[in-house]
Amino acid sequence: MKEGQSPYLGLSKQDKGRLMMDMVMRMVMHYGFWFGEVRHQMGMEQALEMMDAVTPKAAGIAMNRMAKTLGFEMKDGLPKAWSDMEEDVMNACLQDLAKNWLVMDGVWFQTVESCHGMNDAKRCNDSCWGRFSPYEAHAIKKFLHLDKNPGLAGLKKALYLRMYSFINTQSIVDETPKSFVFQMNACRVQTARKRKGMPDYPCKSAGLVEYTYFARAIDPQIKTACIGCPPDPHPDDWYCAWRFTTE
Repeated sequence: MKEGQSPYLGLSKQDKGRLMMDMVMRMVMHYGFWFGEVRHQMGMEQALEMMDAVTPKAAGIAMNRMAKTLGFEMKDGLPKAWSDMEEDVMNACLQDLAKNWLVMDGVWFQTVESCHGMNDAKRCNDSCWGRFSPYEAHAIKKFLHLDKNPGLAGLKKALYLRMYSFINTQSIVDETPKSFVFQMNACRVQTARKRKGMPDYPCKSAGLVEYTYFARAIDPQIKTACIGCPPDPHPDDWYCAWRFTTE
């Protein structure tokens, strides 16, 4: 490209469409790198606090700019089309977002596995859950306006807003005033494997990180114990089950 030459020169409409998607991914990655570096330099708590300040400001500026360019109306900080959307369509969109999240996770796992084997894929997967679970807990806690230590009641509410809750079937069984059992009755990943005649995916190592870190981020006083998770044997009515207790 010559000095002063426009970046649009020589790009077809299809090229520009692909470039827009590529630029969105660059933004997502840059956002993630900023969060990761602040977390590294200042700790998770400070990184989450700063993210809470950055996200609404940056997203608001970005959405208002796109609204002006694309000609859609904003309402209460969101595209008005979202609030005008039929509720069943909105529910379907939420489910699609959760499915796309799971697909992204699965594609990463399969790509690492194909290049470096199952052990490295599981190691990366478990470490990823160690980062994602406390973040997801923080996001849900803020969304629900939960207290700093909401106890088991807060954890119950939070479990039903996880990404998994929109694509899996789960249930809660109360035991005592200081404990309950969470069951994953139908798991999209395990059901797909069963349909293909494959054994359960051994997800216990990831689950121990996932559920322990999630519950602890909701309330540090909550303890997590695994009742069963593949490769453990399990009954037909659940794939994994976890007990949450408070002192």
